[in-house]
Amino acid sequence: MHFVKDVQYFADYKLKLTFEDSIVKIVDLKPHLDGEIFEPLIDIEYFKSVRINPDIDTVVWSNEADFSPDFLYEIGENT
Repeated sequence: MHFVKDVQYFADYKLKLTFEDSIVKIVDLKPHLDGEIFEPLIDIEYFKSVRINPDIDTVVWSNEADFSPDFLYEIGENT
C-alpha cells in the first residue's frame, strides 16, 4: 500500500504528489471529479486547497473528499 507524503498544486486539476517510496508523480484528477462529494473540487480555487491528512496518508479537502493513495499512484505519471 502506498501513501502520500507531500502534495503541491501543479496546474488545472493536476497535483504533484510525493509518495513514501520517494517517487514523484503528476496526477490529473479532472476525469475523476464526478459525484456529489467531488463537485466542490470543480471550483479551481477550492481544488487548490488540497492538503495531506496524516491519519489516512492521502490528499483531502475540507469537505472530506479524498482519493485512495493506491489509486493516485496508479493513475499518476512519473516526473
